[in-house]
Amino acid sequence: MSSSTSRSGYRYACVCAANFNRSMEAHRVLLENGFDVKSYGAASRVKLPGASRDDPNVYDFDGTSYEEILRDLRSQSEDLVKNYEERGMFDMLVRNAKIKRCPERWKTHRERGETFDVIVCFEERVFDLVVMDLRAAGGARDAALVVNLDVRDSYEGSAEAAPRALRLCERLERCEEGWEGEIDSIVDEFEREEGLRALYCVCFY
Repeated sequence: MSSSTSRSGYRYACVCAANFNRSMEAHRVLLENGFDVKSYGAASRVKLPGASRDDPNVYDFDGTSYEEILRDLRSQSEDLVKNYEERGMFDMLVRNAKIKRCPERWKTHRERGETFDVIVCFEERVFDLVVMDLRAAGGARDAALVVNLDVRDSYEGSAEAAPRALRLCERLERCEEGWEGEIDSIVDEFEREEGLRALYCVCFY
C-alpha cells in the first residue's frame, strides 16, 4: 500500500460512483503530494463494464479486493478481456491495489464516524448523494466543503482531472484563515484558470 507523510492541514475525501477510477486517480495524486486523503464510492455496489450495459460486473464495497476483481476480469472470455485492456481497467486495478485493499463505500464509512474537511466529487450525481447524506446525518459542529468537478469516467479523463483536483486542494491549503472566508474567490479563480466549473456547498457534521 502507498503511504506518504501528510503535509496538509485538512482531511480530504475523493468520491466517485465506484471508487474505481476517478476517485482513485485523485487519491493517488493527492497522496503522492503529501495530502491526508481517503477515497470512496457513493453507489450501493461497485458496477464495472461487462458483457453489455445490462450485464455489468458487480462487486461488493468493503469486501471484494481490487486484486480479486482483477483476477475475475482476467478469467472472462477473450473478447471481454481485450475490451477491459483497451479501456485501461487492468491498469486501474493495479494502480488501485497499490493504494489500498478494496473499494470503500462513502455512506458506510461516514456512518462509522469518518469525518473530512474537504470532499471532492467527480460527478454531479455523486455530489448530490454526498450532500444529501451529510444533510440527513445532521450536525452543527464541523463544517465540510463539498466540491464537484464533472469528469468523464475514462482512464484519460481521470488522469486529466486529478492534477486539477490537486491544484484546487493546494489553493485551499494556502488559505491563512481557513477556506470558509475565501471559498468564493478560490472557486472563481480556479474556474477561470482551469476552464472547469466547480459546483460546491458547505455541509455540517
